[in-house]
Amino acid sequence: MTDIQRIILISGKRKCGKDFISEKLKQRLGDRCQIVRISEPIKSEWAKKMQLDLKELLSDGPYKEKYRKAMIDWSDEVRKQCYGYFCKTAMEKANSEIIVVSDVRRMNDIRYFHETYGDKVACMRLTCPDSIRIERGFVYTPGIDDIESECGLDNYNKWDLVLENDNKLSSDHLINLIIEKFSL
Repeated sequence: MTDIQRIILISGKRKCGKDFISEKLKQRLGDRCQIVRISEPIKSEWAKKMQLDLKELLSDGPYKEKYRKAMIDWSDEVRKQCYGYFCKTAMEKANSEIIVVSDVRRMNDIRYFHETYGDKVACMRLTCPDSIRIERGFVYTPGIDDIESECGLDNYNKWDLVLENDNKLSSDHLINLIIEKFSL
């Protein structure tokens, strides 16, 4: 097992580019980098429980959106029993020097990583104007876009890096900023 040197937590609203930036960072850093998604064990356990198609839940399509609210409600109940359950479960597969957690959404996610990994953790927020999110397929959904899973970190102010992903800077430039800031 590889000793984890750095964990980059990426947060941002839906369709702001978290997965895109995470994939670009992984491509640049190669085998020493791994993407971990907190949503993966949520979707995996939810699919098993509800006998759903896991591959479709893991995609970025309408199937996932159909079940999003119920999945959020269920995962919130699990978190009431153990706030870091899904973070811990997601990290069980972590085996690289640099871990990018591409979907940090709650204060308890940040809490878990800081308590568990201490100064190896860096927190990054991606922002993006609504007009661009809409171009990427975002549709505001009451009960989804106004709850903790989307808004839980809106007032968090201890980001190590905030990047505007508004198509003005190339993805290469954004990746260079991340690598420089976190000495990757």
